[in-house]
Amino acid sequence: MDRDAFAASIDHTVLGPETTPADVERVLDEADEYGMNVCIPPCYLDEADGRDVTVATVVGFPHGQHTPAVKREEAVDAWEAGADELDVVINVGRLRAGQDEHVTEELADVVAAVPIPVKVIIEAPLLDDAEKRRACQCAVDADADFVKTATGFEGGATLPDVELMSEFLPVKASGGIGSYEKAKEMLSAGAERIGASSGVALVEGFETGE
Repeated sequence: MDRDAFAASIDHTVLGPETTPADVERVLDEADEYGMNVCIPPCYLDEADGRDVTVATVVGFPHGQHTPAVKREEAVDAWEAGADELDVVINVGRLRAGQDEHVTEELADVVAAVPIPVKVIIEAPLLDDAEKRRACQCAVDADADFVKTATGFEGGATLPDVELMSEFLPVKASGGIGSYEKAKEMLSAGAERIGASSGVALVEGFETGE
């Protein structure tokens, strides 16, 4: 993987509760300069107007407990506001309760509502391996495009999780990836996309080999 391909695998992210318009502008500027994508809150999608970067945003974030109708409306609203990709949080509680059909239907409704790629955040740090497999299967059955490890609020990506999830769909590894070395490990384990707030450091690490 060359430098440009590595940069294009990164979703440079700012999603914290204190995120300001200035934070989003900074991330957009850095993504434009370094050749990365961005993942920003839906309330700031208008800040990305006219930018030549791939823009992802989140749906049902961060706990996944919005009603299915709200998640669908969020997805459509984000797409109409210019989002290129969506990262949707599953309802972990319903999954853990064994309500896989409900989880799948909710995700499928979002996928069917928009003509852009949908990544499903399974919140792997909260699940055992059997639950992770069921969550990934729900994403497959819903015709999603990616599975994503975590929001980052409940823990981060691990190599075993990436390896497990990559058996089902392309993986976005997210949470706790703060160095080039860590990102490289995730990609080697099977991840195809990296979500990180330290995207600049990752690309600069690639350039220096550190």
